[in-house]
Amino acid sequence: MGHRNSDVGAGAGAGVDGNTSGQGDPAPGDPAAPPGTASLDLNQLRTFLAVYRSGSFTAAARLLGLSQPTVTAQIRSLERRLDRELFERLPRGAAPAPFADELAARVVEPLDTLAEVAGHGGDSSAEPVHLAGPAELLSHCVLPRIAPLVERGVVLRVATGLTDDLLEEMRAGRHDLLIATARPRGRALASVPLADEEFVLVTSAGWAERIGGAARLAADGPAVLHGVPLVAYAEDLPIVRRYWRHVFGKRLVCKPAVTMPDLRAVKAAVTGGAGFSVLPRYLCLDELASGALVLLNDPDDPPINTGYLVQRPGSSDNPHVALVRDHLLESARGW
Repeated sequence: MGHRNSDVGAGAGAGVDGNTSGQGDPAPGDPAAPPGTASLDLNQLRTFLAVYRSGSFTAAARLLGLSQPTVTAQIRSLERRLDRELFERLPRGAAPAPFADELAARVVEPLDTLAEVAGHGGDSSAEPVHLAGPAELLSHCVLPRIAPLVERGVVLRVATGLTDDLLEEMRAGRHDLLIATARPRGRALASVPLADEEFVLVTSAGWAERIGGAARLAADGPAVLHGVPLVAYAEDLPIVRRYWRHVFGKRLVCKPAVTMPDLRAVKAAVTGGAGFSVLPRYLCLDELASGALVLLNDPDDPPINTGYLVQRPGSSDNPHVALVRDHLLESARGW
């Protein structure tokens, strides 16, 4: 996906007051232009925000379509104007100085708003928003709720996969927004908590009747499931093993009878009578309500997993990315 480089200023180095970058910079400590009050160059601020979000001069240069020396020069010029150090140069990347956090908080909203205005003023054809995440969550919770945005002109390109793989693809520029099952490490990718998913132990009505249901499991423990086939997402049973440790305080000793790397398929197999499994509650609310699936356990402290909404640095140049992001954060309250 190409990066659209639309300068907000009047020229490659034009500032708010029309001065060119590097000309007329106030000397540090000049009483006529104290730190934080000198007229600032919008392009330098855009570059600052790109470095701040990406955590790297090199990454910022790539996102902005500039050379690394140009990015370095703009940051140094901005530091001179402010008479403050903004970044600590590290062997790999750049760490924001305390004042950089303050500056970012002040400029992020107006700069993103300006980028949105500039985007609406250009090409009338919408740039796609590339969204990625787990197939089950996207299908069941996300797409039905963001469908109204399509009528408003949002173009979506949706990809599914495992979080680690999708994060690597996002770092390579393939996705604008990502719903991750774990918070990404490092500062290169900004993320916010989106929603918690609760896991439940379920089986079909037929199997529940045969083993005595939730009452017997509460009395005798998980041993009542011995002999009931296990349906799982993967051979190493990540979801089921976690449930056993968290709820029963025991190590699961069981091999799956059926594995399918799609929780919707796991649900279908269990509903059809293939055995028992652990699933996200959101995925089986209808089946639990109808009785097609039976809840075998309802602990006070069920295992949960927090999903995070991750945004690629530089994607704010597309105003529809912010629209989808904000809509997801709002609609996630009802998941």
